Amino acid sequence: MIGYLNGKVKFLFDDSCILDVNGVGYKIFVDMQTRQALTLDSAAEFFIHTAVREDAITLFGTANRASFELFELLLTVSGVGAKSALAIVSKISLNDFSRALALQDVKTLTRLPGVGKKSAERILLELKDKVRPLAENFSSEEFQPAQIQSTAQDEASEALSALGYTQAEIAAAFKKSPKNSTTEQLIKFALKELNRFA
Repeated sequence: MIGYLNGKVKFLFDDSCILDVNGVGYKIFVDMQTRQALTLDSAAEFFIHTAVREDAITLFGTANRASFELFELLLTVSGVGAKSALAIVSKISLNDFSRALALQDVKTLTRLPGVGKKSAERILLELKDKVRPLAENFSSEEFQPAQIQSTAQDEASEALSALGYTQAEIAAAFKKSPKNSTTEQLIKFALKELNRFA
């Protein structure tokens, strides 16, 4: 079972990449943060989950160990598949997820992609004894609702996707954008870059 890969990025897709490891190409489905950080022909390493089915062997990976721990934890919940787990770790950190779980915060979980109220309740029930820090580490007075990670790039990316651009095109345009740009500035900059090649 593959648990880790280190190689060079040879191809990039919207939700995955092909990693060249000593001449062998592995297709890896990745979370949003990992995908946005990848560049062609650069060195990269991944924590890998190997999903084996009768008709396929699929690799899922993240570049961040904490995200990978959360990903594997989510897979233990009935009804949560690998792609759903990747979508969730793209939007919340392990620490914020742990806090929401410890305080049985259904509202935060339902803000995650693909998680409805019933799914959130199932996650809380099945993972309440598996995640740390536990409830005693968070008092209700100190607790602030977890912030779902939503950067200006995420918001701009969603807007550009709605216009028909692929994640690969959007990521390439963002790489040239000025640092600390707002969502609106990113959209304007990306459109200018993308239309240049239209």
